[in-house]
Amino acid sequence: MDPKNVKSDLVLILDYGSQYTHLITRRIRSLSVFSLCISGTSSLATITDLNPSVVILSGGPHSVHTPDSPSFPDGFLPWARSHGVAVLGICYGLQLLVQRLDGDVRVGHKQEYGRMEICVDKPSALFPSGKVGKRQVVWMSHGDEAVTLPDGFHVVARSDQGAVAAIENPSAKLYGLQYHPEVTHTEEGMETLRHFLFDVCSVKAGWNMEDVMEEEIKVINDTVGPDEHVICALSGGVDSTVAATLVHKAIGSRLHCVFVDNGLLRYKERERVMETFEKDLHLPVVCIDAVDQFLTKLKGVTDPETKRKIIGKEFICIFDAFAQELESKMGKKPAYLVQGTLYPDVIESCPPPGSGRTHSHTIKSHHNVGGLPKDMKLKLIEPLKLLFKDEVRQLGKFLDVPEAFLKRHPFPGPGLAVRVLGDVTEGNALDILRQVDEIFIQSIKDAGLYDSIWQAFAVFLPVRSVGVQGDQRTHSHVVALRAVTSQDGMTADWYYFEHKFLDDVARKICNGVRGVNRVVQDITSKPPSTIEWE
Repeated sequence: MDPKNVKSDLVLILDYGSQYTHLITRRIRSLSVFSLCISGTSSLATITDLNPSVVILSGGPHSVHTPDSPSFPDGFLPWARSHGVAVLGICYGLQLLVQRLDGDVRVGHKQEYGRMEICVDKPSALFPSGKVGKRQVVWMSHGDEAVTLPDGFHVVARSDQGAVAAIENPSAKLYGLQYHPEVTHTEEGMETLRHFLFDVCSVKAGWNMEDVMEEEIKVINDTVGPDEHVICALSGGVDSTVAATLVHKAIGSRLHCVFVDNGLLRYKERERVMETFEKDLHLPVVCIDAVDQFLTKLKGVTDPETKRKIIGKEFICIFDAFAQELESKMGKKPAYLVQGTLYPDVIESCPPPGSGRTHSHTIKSHHNVGGLPKDMKLKLIEPLKLLFKDEVRQLGKFLDVPEAFLKRHPFPGPGLAVRVLGDVTEGNALDILRQVDEIFIQSIKDAGLYDSIWQAFAVFLPVRSVGVQGDQRTHSHVVALRAVTSQDGMTADWYYFEHKFLDDVARKICNGVRGVNRVVQDITSKPPSTIEWE
């Protein structure tokens, strides 16, 4: 998808490392306005080529006083002013604006973190006249504060402690919020963003999945020659299935789908997924049994990053072999590989600005992003890489993917390899995990909770505990249960089950799965943890 062809003005986010940056992107898209997030240290050419209508400078953990603090490129502000592009600084972004325009930013006497109250001081562009004198609860997260503003700027809101909360220079189209309007803790945050985009900046909305579908089909047809063939790696998840259905709609029978059984699938996943592909989606799918190939390579490997790299490499080896097999049959070798990479996959595989790192290991190397070998022969087609999970589900509806399939919980590309902590080939860890996971998921479905949960799964822990089963002492395995709610997978809260449900599930697991005598629940949100354990 080419951002220049989207039927909406573009709001560009320059990311300076805030854990909330992705939320700005999501909130703006929820207003039917296209938004992209790129590194805050991107070149001026990169920014101008995207032709944004509005640029937002995100928050971040840095101080503008440190020598290596990230910043926008020289010439950015003059370019924005000459082209009528509004700029909004949030938190660190506000301080960056002030500092780069010769204002004064100092370490705050009273640092502000968490929920705070602010008061709107005067009529302004950022706050409608009805807000003057009114208080609102916002989410603060800053140690530094703006003390002296650049010429042309005015303070329009302050915190209870007297710190600058909002500034603006409307004639230059420069604005700043010291708090985070994108988080739900800021009660009027969405109202503020909506007012800023539509009333202050006159942004044109028009971002919708139907247009995305048409644009992606056009891009695919422009990319893939009329006689070229494409391979699609199907995992059985929503992302790869929607990607395959989209490409199939574009090029028809020249798409060749392959589903690889790598020995890391869930309970009866192979049988269930193949049946869905054939009966409901009518996609041409070849199933390859590669269990021995993957498990042999993974034997003895405990590091999660190494496991991801190995799995990514083996997948590509299989796809290359499949391409050669197709070449012998058709006389033409497929040139492209379709993957269901999403925007969060790309974001989580990129280093934060100011980290001093340029490799893709910030949170985890995604199997579609950081786990692929550099010498792979197939060229990638990633039609979903600018979309979030909920947007992919919307796109799937336009493509007539069955709703029951679209509601499936996400399943990681590396499969159970990232849910067995340690060596996946040791003992019967995979078999135990499959049985535990099946009991947990089926119990969730039976309780009518499946659609209320973003993702649920079991984890095999590399520890044993002492127990008593059948009047005998046991020294068996411990498993963890994980269930979260989320909108896009970038942040998540743990799901609160009733005690009776957890009691029933734990009993079913300990009584029904040989080798398990203890069940624990993961009650950690994201952040600080990730959703998956590895």
